[in-house]
Amino acid sequence: MKLLQLSHHELRRQLSGAGIWMRTGPFSLRVQSRFPYVAEGLTELYGQFEVRSAQESFADFHVSVNPPTNLRRWVRPQAAFSFDGMQPFKPLPQDQAFPMLEWGLNWCVSTQAHQYLIIHAAVVEKNGLAAILPAPPGSGKSTLTAGLVLSGWRLLSDELTLINRKTGLIQPLPRPVSLKNQSIEVVREFDPATYINRASLDTIKGTVAHMRPPRDSVLRQHETARPGWVIFPKWEAGARTRLTPRSKAQTFMFLAQNAFNYSHLGADGFRVGSALIDQSDCYDFRYSQLHEAIAEFDRLAETAHTT
Repeated sequence: MKLLQLSHHELRRQLSGAGIWMRTGPFSLRVQSRFPYVAEGLTELYGQFEVRSAQESFADFHVSVNPPTNLRRWVRPQAAFSFDGMQPFKPLPQDQAFPMLEWGLNWCVSTQAHQYLIIHAAVVEKNGLAAILPAPPGSGKSTLTAGLVLSGWRLLSDELTLINRKTGLIQPLPRPVSLKNQSIEVVREFDPATYINRASLDTIKGTVAHMRPPRDSVLRQHETARPGWVIFPKWEAGARTRLTPRSKAQTFMFLAQNAFNYSHLGADGFRVGSALIDQSDCYDFRYSQLHEAIAEFDRLAETAHTT
């Protein structure tokens, strides 16, 4: 059953009770929340995802977003994220309940799913090859990711690149694309038909909204991809679109430093990371115009497809 087949009333009832079971990529979740904001966000952004009764199904992660139990819940309403009964973060204002769920789910995967080498990077796919896009905040990574998936690339993940340690293949985790500040309007103008939920203001990341993942990406969330490129994007005002080869040694060091569990995996982390770099072409990428950036990525994918 897909989440969109549940009435809003039924979704609210299940969420506020035992919770709702959901499948996202290789993980199953049990999500519980009494906040209308969370039910609203799930309805708007997770409609194509599989759901079941939480009481009938095993879940990898049991999470909730609810009011904290202290007195501040009355003075200044807040939302607290809980994972298996623990609260790894400080509470946030209650109108940030849905972004908090998204951030909390990222935390669950990045701290628990050690069957993968987990890199802090977006990842998209075309013609069977994946482009891994690591970049610091403010680089235009999410804007580029959104533009690519709205132009025919498959969304594997906006935040977490999962490398299967046994096969070296990339496991999709296609959840909503997080957009921040100016990128929200950039993506709306790029494709007015795409759905972006209401923005949360004054978060720790500024103004945040989420773009609904494409239906095809969700339906293909169990279809792995082979690494093809590691590309470091950087938006610069007025910059000419250009793709520049990058040292593989330098790229490996950056990925190792930005992998959530590289040190935890020890020698196996080195092995998996080295194999990833060996298979991938590495580039720096500068752009100012989103349409030009997408055209450059399409040329890259087409060249690889015909060789």
